[in-house]
Amino acid sequence: MNLTLKDIAQALEISTSTVSKALKNYKDVSPTTKKKVLDYAERIGFKPNAQAAFLRTQKTKLIGVILPKIEHDLYCEVLKGILNKMSQTDYKLILLCSENSFEIEKKHIRELLQLNVDGIFISIALETNRFDHLKEVQKSNTILVLFDHYVKIIATNRVLIEDRKASFLATEHLIQQGCQKIGCFRGELISQTSIDRFMGYKDALEYYKIPFQKELILICNEETIAEGKRNMIEILEKKLEIDGLVTVTDLIALGAMDVLKQRRVKIPEEIAVVGFGNWKFTSLISPSLSTIDQNGFLMGEKVFELFEKSQEDTLLNELPNTEILPFQLVVRGSSCRKK
Repeated sequence: MNLTLKDIAQALEISTSTVSKALKNYKDVSPTTKKKVLDYAERIGFKPNAQAAFLRTQKTKLIGVILPKIEHDLYCEVLKGILNKMSQTDYKLILLCSENSFEIEKKHIRELLQLNVDGIFISIALETNRFDHLKEVQKSNTILVLFDHYVKIIATNRVLIEDRKASFLATEHLIQQGCQKIGCFRGELISQTSIDRFMGYKDALEYYKIPFQKELILICNEETIAEGKRNMIEILEKKLEIDGLVTVTDLIALGAMDVLKQRRVKIPEEIAVVGFGNWKFTSLISPSLSTIDQNGFLMGEKVFELFEKSQEDTLLNELPNTEILPFQLVVRGSSCRKK
């Protein structure tokens, strides 16, 4: 016999809506009532009919999250923030990783749409240079929220920091430490996030009337330690004079600093370095790495909040919101010169 919420409500002499809220852990149900409902449901072996709920509400209560990398401090913090907010609801999360591959990202989008997820949260892969798959999400009326890596041509909900302003602040800090020949290990050319960080670097040079030197700009096709090492070796072997360096991520900064240490270049006295992301290792290495903190946990919370708002107000899907979060320049030993 398939028992229903109504059967439980009648047995406990409470309303069907109270039973539903208790099973979903809503805060407006008293702990005593909640315990009574949960104990009774467990005793009779009650299991909610997900298929019936979908037919009634057209909601699967599933969220898909696609990360470019799993082993990435920012994305781990974003995921924690999403889960923190999700724990107060009856949504379930499907976690996927694109490995920064365009093809894998497209495949995951198709899989999530086939599952009729209610929302897809994604930081786009570094390789992604076409966006029809994201437009398909929007056509399906699935709520799409982009965070961190994004593109301007997709009009959808976004949660970001002001990357251009943050990069300006990082470069300005080096200038205030006396640096005049500042290199930039920038990201690839497609992601708006990467573009904004590079433009912030250029803005700071222009503001302080420091000549822009194209040869001091190296593109990082991957956000890895190896890429930071490769580019720093190129700088040194070409005998390009730099006294400061800003990088698109902390991993790249770590690779660059490793090469500088091997070549006995003093940090920050000869070359001062600032990263981006405030990974956990940045405070543990020597010298500790100056960096931009992106507030990942809050980013995750805001991603889920924006999704919930879009569920309640369909106009947000037609007129999407961009949530701008605070960031912080964390000054440490890699850039702080003694005066």
